Amino acid sequence: MDGTVQSIWRHPVKGFTPESLPGVGLEAGACFPFDRMYAVEDGPSGFNPQAPEHISKQRFTVLAKIAEVAKVRTRYDEATGELEASFEGLAPIRADLEQDEGRVAFAAWLAKALGDEISGPLKVLPAPGTHRFMDDELGFISIVNLASVRDLSAKIGRMVDPRRFRANFYVDGWPPWFENETSHGLLRLGQAEARIVKPIVRCVATHVDPDTGDKDIEIVRSLFETYGHRFCGIYANVTIGGAVTLGDGASLEVAHPSVRAAGE
Repeated sequence: MDGTVQSIWRHPVKGFTPESLPGVGLEAGACFPFDRMYAVEDGPSGFNPQAPEHISKQRFTVLAKIAEVAKVRTRYDEATGELEASFEGLAPIRADLEQDEGRVAFAAWLAKALGDEISGPLKVLPAPGTHRFMDDELGFISIVNLASVRDLSAKIGRMVDPRRFRANFYVDGWPPWFENETSHGLLRLGQAEARIVKPIVRCVATHVDPDTGDKDIEIVRSLFETYGHRFCGIYANVTIGGAVTLGDGASLEVAHPSVRAAGE
């Protein structure tokens, strides 16, 4: 099934502002570039940088735990490693996340912004080596079908902003929920190729409006009551690297029928 890449996004700090891109270079076996490179620990998480392993998102300052995170605006400069952050009522900050001093400064600033919403001392964790703070240990890039989001919007009578799903790629041209019909299918994005790993099971982070920080739509319940599942989007792993730009083709081939197609 052929589609088109409509938008490309990265999330340099887990849980915080997504950044749109005109294009990206994907590498085989690697995560999306500059995606989830940092995470802000909310109290001791147990993360060991010497032996990094996937841990629950609930250990970090993320939307699923703290809706106020959506009100913090961030922008990462990959050339300098500096993060710009702003929050209403606070002076903005520019911190070098590649340095201990910068990470400590951002954590202290963020603690003021989030106030009583946090559980413990905040600490900015840089991802060691090739590790990234992904929501799922198996999926390195994420893709959302815009037709599925539009179908959900129509079914519940509310416009659902696709940004709620925090994907790397948003694709148009596929039928609604076509992505749920494949297991380990082949995905071609521009010059790159990837294998589908699994559907993305959604959590309460999607309940939060990405602009206001308000919990205003129960996406998880809406998905289950409407379709009988909690999926929206798919995880994939890059098998052949290459460039992907806006407007490039997005072709998905079904390899094995999924046991949980839309509507089942």
